[in-house]
Amino acid sequence: MNVAGQFSPFAPAVDNDASAAAPLLQVRDFLSRQWRLIALVVGLAILVGIAYLAVTPSKFTAQADMIIDTKRVTWSQSELSTENRTVEDASVESEIETTRSEKVATRVAKQLRLNEDPEFVGVGNSLRSRIFSLLRFGSQSETEPSSEEVMRRVLTTMKDNLRVTRLGRSYIEQIAYTSLDREKAARIANAFADAYIEDQLQAKFEATHRASQWLEQRIGELRQQASDAYKAVQDFKSQNGIIIGVEGKLASEVELDQLGVALAKARADTSQAKAKLDRIERVLEQRTERESFNIPDPVVTDALNNPVITKLRQQFLDDQSKESEWSARYGVDHQAARNLRAEMAALQRAIWDEISRIAESYKSELQIAKSQEESIDKRMVEVFQKSASTRQSQVRLRELETAANTYRGIYETFLSRFTQSVQQQSFPSTEARVVTVATPPPGRSSPKVGLTLALAAICGLGLGVMCALAREQMNRQIHTREQLETLLGTSCLAVLPAFAEKRKTVHGVSSASPAFRQISEAAPFSATAEALRYIKVAIDLHPAGGKVIGIVSALPGEGKTTVAAAFASFVAKSGGRTLLIDADLRNPSMTKTLGYSDSPGLLDMVANKTPFEDLLITDSQFKFDFLPASTRIKPSNSSDILNSLAMRQLLKAAKSDYDYVLVDLPPVLPVVDVKAVAHLFDAFVLVVEWGSTSTDEIVKAVAASPILSERMLGAVLNKADEAIMRRFEGYSDRRYKYYTNEPAEPA
Repeated sequence: MNVAGQFSPFAPAVDNDASAAAPLLQVRDFLSRQWRLIALVVGLAILVGIAYLAVTPSKFTAQADMIIDTKRVTWSQSELSTENRTVEDASVESEIETTRSEKVATRVAKQLRLNEDPEFVGVGNSLRSRIFSLLRFGSQSETEPSSEEVMRRVLTTMKDNLRVTRLGRSYIEQIAYTSLDREKAARIANAFADAYIEDQLQAKFEATHRASQWLEQRIGELRQQASDAYKAVQDFKSQNGIIIGVEGKLASEVELDQLGVALAKARADTSQAKAKLDRIERVLEQRTERESFNIPDPVVTDALNNPVITKLRQQFLDDQSKESEWSARYGVDHQAARNLRAEMAALQRAIWDEISRIAESYKSELQIAKSQEESIDKRMVEVFQKSASTRQSQVRLRELETAANTYRGIYETFLSRFTQSVQQQSFPSTEARVVTVATPPPGRSSPKVGLTLALAAICGLGLGVMCALAREQMNRQIHTREQLETLLGTSCLAVLPAFAEKRKTVHGVSSASPAFRQISEAAPFSATAEALRYIKVAIDLHPAGGKVIGIVSALPGEGKTTVAAAFASFVAKSGGRTLLIDADLRNPSMTKTLGYSDSPGLLDMVANKTPFEDLLITDSQFKFDFLPASTRIKPSNSSDILNSLAMRQLLKAAKSDYDYVLVDLPPVLPVVDVKAVAHLFDAFVLVVEWGSTSTDEIVKAVAASPILSERMLGAVLNKADEAIMRRFEGYSDRRYKYYTNEPAEPA
């Protein structure tokens, strides 16, 4: 039963702002406890940084800016007219890797003869190189390195000191080289830029040369393929009798087109001839046998344009006019009129005869047109039948002609590209050029003093914080009230400070515990007196009225004897009837402290049946009654002695005669005494040494006896360093300024 739990100090309500500030307070408390360790680690880190600056040689970095080659050699037909292409990020990164390549570095090394420079082939001045050389010294015999090993070492050193970066999103790359000599750094940076440009020119020359060789070989193959395809077309035409016209058509197709036109014209001529014949036949149907002097009027083009008919008509009209005139003048029967009429009849017959002759010519033309139409139609049928077989071969001919044209086009394209490639091979060019030439740097680039010290301080701070956290986590001792209360689940009744070791004689015997004297003589308004007063209040308010209190500790040397004696003196001086019993039979340090080493005690009461009253000692100085333990004999069965009937009767009698019965019991872990006699006590007070006893030992001690755990009144944190404890708890000094060391006023 946690009796003291109900007497815990007043805990004010914590609002949300205080809860939010709790982590910051924990950080502050942590720093207040561990700032010395953190400062020490930071100081050591800064010293390491200073040592690094002292032993590390100065290095200089020279920079050269160069614009990369943005040209691309492309082979597709769509890109022949455009050589400048947009450079993507991947292309720029490829050029940067080319600048850092081993080929370019080898060119620079050979050009500047770096394989003879001690900075590249020697041990080197860097700290790492010196350490490696010392580790290798004596382990293996020194042999002369080969030229390949020397060059490999040079390239490795150059790669470690070279840095090529891209400036923003531009096509400019910055070449920076770091060396022990500022002049050498500038020379190497410029040499890398020049080597890159030479490498680009050489790469373009080699690329165009390889392309020219491949194109030349390919052109020969394409020439042969085009020739073979053309020959296959001609052979196929000869084998199948295919004749191609001017416009690429077959001869039969051309002839069919011509026959079609001729047939259409022949049919038109036949229709025209038939129409003329029909017309003139209708005119001839108008001819009568009786004599009539009507002039025939055939509406036929040939009749109208016939000069004979025109002349006869004119003559007929003239005679008709004369006949009319003479008949009117001389009469109708006049011989001259009759002669004119006879002549007119002859002229009329002549006109009809001429018209009949024209009709016969139309018949002949119609027959000719029909014959020509039939002949053309027959020829078309013959040509069409002949071209049917040719048309089937024309499909294969088209395939052969397409293949021939394709090979011919490819051949001409490659021939044109080969010409361009030969021209490029003759005049290689590149757009890469140096924008800014590297110059010797005015100051060193490394090591940077400010950055090195700042980095050392930051690393030291981080390492110090880590060490402090590890120290906090590994610290298993009790340093605060809260730790003790959390561990035990009970209240920390008091915190007693550690006192200086000043010996003083008590009752004529050299005191083994000066702390007891200082606690017992503490000022009534001091923090020590207030701590003892809090223990007294906790016992007084015990709900069961417990008076028999066992003072225990987990291990020996934690100060339980001093606390028990000091508390007994305090409550005795306060007017309480107090009995103090030294029950630590194996190590009766309280008996020795009070100067009663030769006096009979508890062991005599149990073994010799000596009355309690004969053994009781009333201390006139500290005002309490004391039952010592025997210092002459160390009993092996101390647990049986403490659990004897005489001891039980003693505690029962003392409970009715005294206000406080305080028993200094043995430590819990080394011996079994406390576990054996725990049932005889009303409550226990556990004394824990500040900063010494581990939490595991405290837990084991409390768990050793269920009765001890149940009747635990509280704990006392003893031998505390108040200054360090304040840092752990984070309390201000205002709390401790309330206590004073003023002596009490006389009553």
